[in-house]
Amino acid sequence: MITVLAGGVGAARLLRALCLVVDPGELTAVINVGDDLVLHGLTICPDVDTVTYTLAGLNDEARGWGLTGETWRVMDELEALGGEAWFRLGDRDLATHLYRTQRLAEGATKTEATAEIARARGVASTLLPASDDPVATTLETLEGPMAFQEYFVRRRHDVTVTAVRVTGLAAARTSPAALAAIAGAERVVVAPSNPLLSIDPILALAGVREALGERGDVVAVSPIVGGAALKGPADRLMSDLGLEPSAAGVADHYGGLVATWVIDELDAALAGRIGGAGHEVRVTTTVMDDPARARALAEAVLA
Repeated sequence: MITVLAGGVGAARLLRALCLVVDPGELTAVINVGDDLVLHGLTICPDVDTVTYTLAGLNDEARGWGLTGETWRVMDELEALGGEAWFRLGDRDLATHLYRTQRLAEGATKTEATAEIARARGVASTLLPASDDPVATTLETLEGPMAFQEYFVRRRHDVTVTAVRVTGLAAARTSPAALAAIAGAERVVVAPSNPLLSIDPILALAGVREALGERGDVVAVSPIVGGAALKGPADRLMSDLGLEPSAAGVADHYGGLVATWVIDELDAALAGRIGGAGHEVRVTTTVMDDPARARALAEAVLA
């Protein structure tokens, strides 16, 4: 079994790439829940859904999120009524949130609901929310505190961030299945997800850092290529918080949790610096813009 710490589009694409070289049934994703929210009375899990839709072959590649062939009748009607429509939920996507919310109300866990949705969508891999309990990533900004989706979607991450916090950790329990997937995996991979917004909220859960530290063989793919994030605000956010927005800066951030770094060819000059900090370094393409490049990255991760 290969376990991937996952959050958002970069993780979804890496998981899809890994499916090119291993049986999808051998893959387990431990997925960030720090950006989950309740809106219109519905429990929405954006990272879980992005991974699910991508592995099901249903994601909208042009938008980078949501389902292909989506329509927007409900949101248009809601907006016409004067309702909150800044967080766009497509008509097909709404069915996912309605089903999840129904199952949670019936007493199912988020893990159980996720498995049911993945199975119905034809996903063979195991998808595990990092926690069944509510945790929330919040951001301190120059304009005051913001919930994650307010920062990321409503404000389109155009404000300066001074701190990132994960709330709810005192009461939250890490998913036992997620911890078992980390401990029992043949290989643990940290996906090229935003380190501060997607991976750190997983690492903040009780027992996760310890489980990774006990392994000593974690592989990570840098989400920064040539000093920039391929998607999202990771580079700007790192700069806001005084971190170097580079593959080496991400390696410094994770420190000893990661044994092996996979970095892009554009960052080959940083291999010596990252290696000098005690990491093995593999240089390859990390931009998964066609199947051949995606396969090359997957093979480097599993080498």
